[in-house]
Amino acid sequence: MTITDIENVATAAAQPSVPRRIRLKRPTWFGGAVGICGLIALWWILAAAGVAGGTIPTPWVVVSTMFDDGWSLYGPNFTVTASGALQGFLWGNLLAITLAVLVVLIPPIEGLATQLAILSYCTPLLALGPIILVVFGGRTPTIFLAAMYCFFTTMVGTLAGLRSADKTSLDLVAAYGGGRWQKFTKVQLVSALPSTFAALKIAAPSAVLGAILGEYLGGVDSGIGVALTAAQTSYNVPRTWGMAIAAALLAGLGYAVVAAIARLVTPWTSAPGAQK
Repeated sequence: MTITDIENVATAAAQPSVPRRIRLKRPTWFGGAVGICGLIALWWILAAAGVAGGTIPTPWVVVSTMFDDGWSLYGPNFTVTASGALQGFLWGNLLAITLAVLVVLIPPIEGLATQLAILSYCTPLLALGPIILVVFGGRTPTIFLAAMYCFFTTMVGTLAGLRSADKTSLDLVAAYGGGRWQKFTKVQLVSALPSTFAALKIAAPSAVLGAILGEYLGGVDSGIGVALTAAQTSYNVPRTWGMAIAAALLAGLGYAVVAAIARLVTPWTSAPGAQK
């Protein structure tokens, strides 16, 4: 060791050490939990202040009413609406994904498919509901509206995902003699999964909304929409709020289930460096 090295070591030892800052990473659920707590606090303040003529009950009153009504009221209605929303979710998304795939495999039909998607999005669905009720009856309007509320979002998301495939990968498949079908199955299908699941996560709550609106049209004797109408007619304000919370929980459950499936099918999108 030379004299210069000894001087460098002495100089480094004489410099005060700067403590490292430990950066704590907030959990992903933290923001959502703070938002929910803030909404509940705001709800409580509005109820205590008697806003809207006292038609806003406190959260405690709503929760206690829900417990008093029990599963005998919420269980059957929740199950019926969930069944209709699920059927509409499956039919609407199946049609949307199929149409998006056909557009990629058969480009000449893109104009027709796009017009159909725009028509489904712009048409007032509540105007079609009574027609479907008269023609088919039963719970068909519930399933129909749930499916239509899913269709446009899922088709656009799937089509955008299929078209976002890496051009280099597509050229590589073509260089090895692969055709349009090989490009679709080897490259485009995988690249479309994140966008498709993002659209499905939006479509799940939309299906619940469509199912409840379908129940509002009549022709059925059970469901969250029917229970909401009955509570409003009898001016049972806490039960009305309770049914609204049940609808929100059902929509949140649909979103959570699709998000969990997306994490399993596309784990690379939830990796720590996926968003960078």
